[in-house]
Amino acid sequence: MTNTSHYSVLLSESVEALAIKADGVYVDGTFGRGGHSRKILDQLGPKGRLIAFDKDPQAIDFAATHFNDERFYIHHGSFTEMSVVIAQLGLSGVDGILLDLGVSSPQLDQAERGFSFMKNGPLDMRMDTSRGQSAADWLAVAEHGEMASVFRRYGEEKFSGPIASGILRAREKEAITTTSQLAKVIEDSTPKKDRNKHPATRVFQAIRIFVNNELGDVEDVLEQSVNLLNFEGRLVVISFHSLEDRIAKHFIRDKSKGKKIPKGVPVMGDAELGPLAIESKAIKASTEEVAENARSRSAVMRVASKRVE
Repeated sequence: MTNTSHYSVLLSESVEALAIKADGVYVDGTFGRGGHSRKILDQLGPKGRLIAFDKDPQAIDFAATHFNDERFYIHHGSFTEMSVVIAQLGLSGVDGILLDLGVSSPQLDQAERGFSFMKNGPLDMRMDTSRGQSAADWLAVAEHGEMASVFRRYGEEKFSGPIASGILRAREKEAITTTSQLAKVIEDSTPKKDRNKHPATRVFQAIRIFVNNELGDVEDVLEQSVNLLNFEGRLVVISFHSLEDRIAKHFIRDKSKGKKIPKGVPVMGDAELGPLAIESKAIKASTEEVAENARSRSAVMRVASKRVE
């Protein structure tokens, strides 16, 4: 299998969906290692602009070293700061926003980041290692009910209660500070194992989503996108698990419709339309891409555009 360290999922499909104009202004909300950004810049003319965002200091360092382009600007922070940054740059709107959600391959592949139970390392899981509470910090103080709720809500873990109890018992003996420690506690606390999935999979996902406020950030930036997009501007969202995709799907669907009219109220003329138009059905990675990069198997891309008034 090809090295996936710098693999950008649905690369061609997502950039094509942006319908790039040479002199347009575009946003890469999740820079990573710049795969999508590079392809966007390749299609921009001298007057085009690309604004990128990333929480990860390593991604910011990578951009500083590899993206010496006057059309390019990157902001160290969440894409929830998009409206503020766009205004600070003196821009009234953008022609496209790309959101490649979730954890990046480089983050998963580095044991010291603590995202994967497959590699032993410090239990961190923060996308921005310069601020915030790490996974180990949270697990050291979280109560049973809070842990069980997080595991159930963000990981859809059916054994959330027993696993939370196991963590409480384990941390009374010693602090849980590494990924292998946590994975072992989860495995020991899971009464029934899934033959095709490691017992720690859902809980690690849940903790990562919680620590980084991933779903809240997605909801926030999607709301901002409607006002930020110029007319005919494109919104492209790539999700990697059902919780993210559900948020994107429902948001685009709801914004493609007008205000809800109470039952029984007569409607005169055509039904009102919302600010977004759905551009395509959900798009998934090709068989060839999945064969090259297994992580693209779960990717789902949704595309919408800003309606012209």
